[in-house]
Amino acid sequence: MQSFRRRRTGSGGAGTGGAAAAAGTGGGGGGISSPSPSPSRKRGLGHLTGSASLVTRSSIPRTVRVSGSQGSTTNQSVGTGVRSLAEAESDFSMRGSSSVSVVNRGTNTVSGVSPTDALERYRSFNAGEEEALVGSSEARRARAHDAEPADIGGGDGGGGVGPRGAMGKDAVAKDERRASKFFIRAASGLILVSGFSLVLFSGHVYICALVALVEIFLFRELVKVRYNTFFHIIEDTIPMFRTTQWLWFCVAIFYTYSDFVFDVIKSNTALHYLLIYDKLQTPLAFALYSGTFIITIATMQTGHIKFQLNQLCWTIVVLCLTVGQLKYVMHNVYNGLFWFALPLMLVITNDCFAYICGMLCGRKFIRRPFIALSPNKTWEGFIGGAIFTIIMGWYLSRIMAHFTWFTCPTNQFRLLPERLECELDPIFLEASSIFNPQVFEIIPDAFTKMIPGIVDICAVDGDAAILTPCISGEETHTHHHFELVLKNVFPVQIHALGLAAFASLVAPFGGFLASAIKRAYGIKDFDSIIPGHGGLMDRLDCQFMMALFTWVHYNTFVKMATISVPKMIYMYSLMKESEQKEFLERIMELSEKK
Repeated sequence: MQSFRRRRTGSGGAGTGGAAAAAGTGGGGGGISSPSPSPSRKRGLGHLTGSASLVTRSSIPRTVRVSGSQGSTTNQSVGTGVRSLAEAESDFSMRGSSSVSVVNRGTNTVSGVSPTDALERYRSFNAGEEEALVGSSEARRARAHDAEPADIGGGDGGGGVGPRGAMGKDAVAKDERRASKFFIRAASGLILVSGFSLVLFSGHVYICALVALVEIFLFRELVKVRYNTFFHIIEDTIPMFRTTQWLWFCVAIFYTYSDFVFDVIKSNTALHYLLIYDKLQTPLAFALYSGTFIITIATMQTGHIKFQLNQLCWTIVVLCLTVGQLKYVMHNVYNGLFWFALPLMLVITNDCFAYICGMLCGRKFIRRPFIALSPNKTWEGFIGGAIFTIIMGWYLSRIMAHFTWFTCPTNQFRLLPERLECELDPIFLEASSIFNPQVFEIIPDAFTKMIPGIVDICAVDGDAAILTPCISGEETHTHHHFELVLKNVFPVQIHALGLAAFASLVAPFGGFLASAIKRAYGIKDFDSIIPGHGGLMDRLDCQFMMALFTWVHYNTFVKMATISVPKMIYMYSLMKESEQKEFLERIMELSEKK
């Protein structure tokens, strides 16, 4: 068998001319070389070997193979750097390119040819002696439909009529792997949702314990990225490398969650006897910080200081991503499980529907790449995920508002779940919500009038004191403002729209950051703890900013003051006697005014 290989010059590609190599035929084998093609004929071929078909790629330098021999289906190559087509398909640089197949004129079938014939076909490619079928899915299906079953499968007797018959062995295997991966992901997702639901209804303490456990795994996955990459530098060179990382994690966890625990204790008068330990929290946290700082500096090696400083910066970044952004997630839990569960579900909804919309409609309407850090993301997926997330937020928040388990805050550490009863916040009560007319002043009138339920309010004879709904054709009516009243709506549904918008437009960039980290270190997943999904970081990368935004939203628009009676009593106990007397006098004055 003879094999030919030629390296082409594409647009922006390197290398000119072609080099030919020959393998022996039978026992001996002579080499056959071919002159470099003229510039007008350089669009056809990357690598040529003896084959059954000719395949080429467009728009970028690429490798193309023509393989096979008389009566043989074995794909062989000569020389180094020649890869199979299946391997080339998996290469990121070749994704998205279309292919061109050369077939016999008049028969539309792919047939086996000798290496010499293959070379002659390439030379005559631009002369119009062969028919080029652009490798769109429609063209491939049409060719497969017209071909004989024996011809569709590369000459190995496989194949058949239909979409699967038109696919080669590698394509069929890839399709089956994709289906298998989808079912594994679905099964794993179902197990995760079931486990999360069980913890969600077990109680606030167990949810907080789950959050702490998740943070441990997240920190482990992120610091392991650089540990595995630079293990050859770390091993037997840098002492206490991982120990110092985990010491910094312990410092951050202690400071963050001891502050949360004492905040809950202050809001519960029954637990005020524990506040004597509150004074120890700050000095203990500082002592841990100082000790860790000393150990970190003491373990620095003169030959690796730059690397260790980079590693220290990476550890701090990881702590900001995990512990820093999740600092207030436990506050969200105790402010009411609504503020923990709803944002979590919104991000999951956005992730799922972005995947579905991207899979069904990706690059069919908008071909422009969405973001280079994650080339599989599409505009259709991003927009579709946002639409479904907003719809989910509107209706899911209405359902959750009916259950006190979600709406009531708590300030107790209970190991067994109990029914929660409280005076509901007005946002969880059905009401008629009136939008501020100033909101519609920033929206063009043409779009405002398209909003369902919008009312155009007019002034009569230009008198702003006399307002009435506008009547078309009434000369005395002049537009004053737009008014929108939503009846039988829970105000929390309006808040849910804001959370859904953030989950759709901002939170996904946490996932893009995770993609950038994986791309920088050449890894596919952060871990393999979840079958079909990877690690916890792969699934929770968008949740960090969402949890932080929820806390900001709650303290800005829902509960603008976090002062409570138990906290006031605690603060009163810290006052001097003279200050306590003045405080009581001021309280009496305020009560008399009312």
